[in-house]
Amino acid sequence: MKKEIYDAVVIGGGPAGLTAALYLARARYRVLVVEKEKFGGQITITSEVVNYPGVETASGEELTAAMRRQAQRFGAEFLLAEVEALELEGDVKTVRTSRGVLSCFGVLLATGAHPRKIGFQGEAEFKGRGVAYCATCDGEFFTGLDVFVVGGGFAAAEEAVFLTRYARSVTILMVTEDFTCAQAVAEPARNHEKIRILTRTAVEEAGGDTALRYLRYRNLDTGEVTEYRPEKGEIFGLFVFAGYEPATGLVKDVGVLDGQGYVVTDENQKTAVDGLYAAGDVCVKNLRQVVTAVGDGAKAATELEKYAREMQEKTGIRPVQPVSRLGGGAEAGKREGAGGETAGGVSGGQPAGAPVSGGILTEEMKAQLAGLFGRMEGRLTLKLHLDGRPVSEELRAYMEELASLTDRLRLETAEGGDHLPFVAVCREDGTETGLAFHGVPGGHEFNSFVIGLYNAAGPGQALDEETLERIRGIRQPVAMDILVSLSCTMCPDLVMAAQRIAAGHPEVSAHVYDLNHFPDLREKYRVMSVPCLAVNGEQLHFGRKNVSQLLDILEGTDSGGKGVS
Repeated sequence: MKKEIYDAVVIGGGPAGLTAALYLARARYRVLVVEKEKFGGQITITSEVVNYPGVETASGEELTAAMRRQAQRFGAEFLLAEVEALELEGDVKTVRTSRGVLSCFGVLLATGAHPRKIGFQGEAEFKGRGVAYCATCDGEFFTGLDVFVVGGGFAAAEEAVFLTRYARSVTILMVTEDFTCAQAVAEPARNHEKIRILTRTAVEEAGGDTALRYLRYRNLDTGEVTEYRPEKGEIFGLFVFAGYEPATGLVKDVGVLDGQGYVVTDENQKTAVDGLYAAGDVCVKNLRQVVTAVGDGAKAATELEKYAREMQEKTGIRPVQPVSRLGGGAEAGKREGAGGETAGGVSGGQPAGAPVSGGILTEEMKAQLAGLFGRMEGRLTLKLHLDGRPVSEELRAYMEELASLTDRLRLETAEGGDHLPFVAVCREDGTETGLAFHGVPGGHEFNSFVIGLYNAAGPGQALDEETLERIRGIRQPVAMDILVSLSCTMCPDLVMAAQRIAAGHPEVSAHVYDLNHFPDLREKYRVMSVPCLAVNGEQLHFGRKNVSQLLDILEGTDSGGKGVS
């Protein structure tokens, strides 16, 4: 049993979770970090961090990537999956994820927070149709257009400046008299030539047809209502950055939350439930910054070390110790999953738009891919449908490098097809699996593409029998088109869920499109936010979805359901 249990499972791969993993692994405790989106957390969208001690300046992505590498070198393990439920009774806890069931002594909740919705009229109806919550994911859809930002905090100030890369103008609407974040953060927005700031102003209504066509906002002091309508035929964007709410749904019924939904802990990050700790933005605290999240993670890990040691002595179970990779010793990587990603998948991936010449994959990525390919049960044929554009050569180079790593993949060139170039994933005998990627699966889609291969070849990501029955029970053909941006951190969840379902049903397909190369699809579906899912070419859904949520949609389609969500 010792090989099947962790000393601690950390839920959340932001600064708090990564710090805890570093401390635990360095102390020779087996620790797994489970993250459902992107390792690094919310700070990865920050272009410049200047207040982290010892680091004069770095992007949020650079800073957290260094944290992860540091934890990996001490043997921390990583898993891209969504945690669906916790069972916290007894000495051995159970963590149920979208990719299998985990056992551990202690659990650290470091799930952070997600954007808060305001609730103005039209917000829900036009999500994905002009109302957005991620400038990195959706900013490019409003190139040369007017954009409004709702909010006056850190995120609003920083994301408003980011949006000036694309937008013709940015108007910030805030209900306060001034920005509520540090002045150093607010100044770039306040002094930007493209940004206009309206204080004491609240959104009343946003509306339109297939896209936003008007916005009404009210001055809270005078009561004056202003209506904005763009020039004839134009659209506009409305980005909501009204703070965050804690992602504490996993523990909402165990008696550890305050009235606002934050986790209550003692000074050492321990909750009222034995073996459950919390760190970072999910906790009750006065300051939510990277530096405080890191401190929380370190304190929680120190307490988890004591708790895990007590449980080892009490139960007689001693999990396998992590293998340190410092110095590249001969023992590094001998144990499956050591320092890499458990149960399939690859850490890293090419940044969006990165050149493919000179080799795409790092040696670390190749080593992780070798482990994944070695577990594949069947062989696959990657059929390349190409045209004369440079992106076709990028796709060919990508697939050639992947195929060179294993005899489980072979390449074949095929003729024809819509929305070239694309790679279709087929079985060894040439029959289609229903999986295809149009464009080049780089950026955040590299990992999801590789997991798709694993699902198509088998055994695939673990699912419980009830979920497998739901997949097999789909009664009619379903064609899913998933429209993504390679810079989007939310897209891979939906992509992997769709691919897992398609791999398990012969009449379900999942085609993924990088919208950067297919503007006709953007126009066809009027997409202004990603990820966007089109079911059978008509039913549209926006935002991340796991397998269960996606099956809910497909079962509704079986019953003739239509609409937008």
